Amino acid sequence: MNKARLVLLASGDGSIAQSIIDAVKSGELDAQIVGLICDQPEANVIARATGAEIESFLIPMQPDRRNWDCEIFDKLNSLRPDLIVSAGFMRLLSSQCVANFRIVNSHPALLPLFPGAHAVRDALAAGATQTGTTIHWVDSGVDTGAIIAQETVEITPTDTVETLHERIKIVERRLYVATLQQLLTNLVRS
Repeated sequence: MNKARLVLLASGDGSIAQSIIDAVKSGELDAQIVGLICDQPEANVIARATGAEIESFLIPMQPDRRNWDCEIFDKLNSLRPDLIVSAGFMRLLSSQCVANFRIVNSHPALLPLFPGAHAVRDALAAGATQTGTTIHWVDSGVDTGAIIAQETVEITPTDTVETLHERIKIVERRLYVATLQQLLTNLVRS
């Protein structure tokens, strides 16, 4: 049987993407990464993908959002992924994308608490004593898809946004890889 085809979506440094790349390379994750789509030309994740010999596709946001949506959809369609892995991709995908592909995302909070781009800051501002990470299916909302897995991270009195986010990322990377392997094991292949 062929290995499951993954496409990574990322916008930034790529530490989460790197954990997935490393897990595929080591055999911990039984899959092949067939491409990385990035919307930011200066993102470090592109260098990470290049270093791992993964083809990267730069698709920056366009003035006409519909053209960008079509370009993303067409590229995903051409890559024929079994699963799309959003690894720090800071864009919402079109309803056409989420209706036609299986897409999973990680989020640095215990959803449904603190959705959106500032989850760590929002948890600290709310005075929460714990937060964590959530792996969830992507739907057409903002962090509203069905939850697949979660893990808690305690918030300490000395935490800043940066220190808390780094501790969440450590848990997030491990949980994401484990959850992806479980999803791929259960994935019905045609």
